[in-house]
Amino acid sequence: MRLTINDNELAVEVFGADNAPVLIAHHGAPGLGSRAEPRATFGPFADTFRVIVFDARGSGESGGNEPYTHEQWAADVEGLRQWAGVDRFVMAGGSYGGFISMEYAIRHPDRVSALVLRDTSPDHSNDDAARRNAAASTRVTIDMAKLDRINTGQVRDDDDLRDCWREILPLYDHVYDPAAVEAKVAATPYRYATHNYAFAHNQPHYDIKAQLPSISCPTLVTVGRDDWITPVACSETIVSLIPDSRLVVFEKSGHSPQIEEADEWRRVVREFLHEVGADAR
Repeated sequence: MRLTINDNELAVEVFGADNAPVLIAHHGAPGLGSRAEPRATFGPFADTFRVIVFDARGSGESGGNEPYTHEQWAADVEGLRQWAGVDRFVMAGGSYGGFISMEYAIRHPDRVSALVLRDTSPDHSNDDAARRNAAASTRVTIDMAKLDRINTGQVRDDDDLRDCWREILPLYDHVYDPAAVEAKVAATPYRYATHNYAFAHNQPHYDIKAQLPSISCPTLVTVGRDDWITPVACSETIVSLIPDSRLVVFEKSGHSPQIEEADEWRRVVREFLHEVGADAR
């Protein structure tokens, strides 16, 4: 469906019973990500939750009304909560979607019953680590000019964004599969203006460490051991700052344990949500 939220159309999908507890999942990579990943990740949770996934403003099939700020993206999540008609819900997000999930929980602490984070960071210190990891890779030789264009929001157009994305995708998974990389390149919706704004304007100023202790809901942080772009140390920092949080590291995953170790990742998330009572009707 298409919903108008804060004067912008969002492409939204909903799964599960109308009276089930709500889980809203936010995709990563603005301008590259879409609801396809959270649909695959959290669709199976529709046996317990009313799962809402969507293309964020400026990504996928959603409208592109500016601004592309964290404040606006968090406000769009709040608009979806109001549309869903619930007081509290489970907020979930991976990678850049984790940024928005944490910022939503900071801005609306009474609205989040539990927080599920994956392969994310509390600040932009991962930028330097990612560049070092890319340069040191023995898997492929990365064109550092392309890495720098995509990581600093300087891509020229959608074709250039596609080319830069193809360049760094081999770094993401625990096991490198060139065919899988090409499939991801083909499946990605490219919105270069959104991507550039996020990485040229938002990312350099992103640092929410001082606000993380205000998150009061139970929080699960998951990360792949071989994550090159938001390494385990980023997740360890998050857990050290959010009072009621726990960390689970997936030893045979890169940036996507929800795909690379899907069954175990879902088991861990389900057990956490049940333990904290977020799945109760």
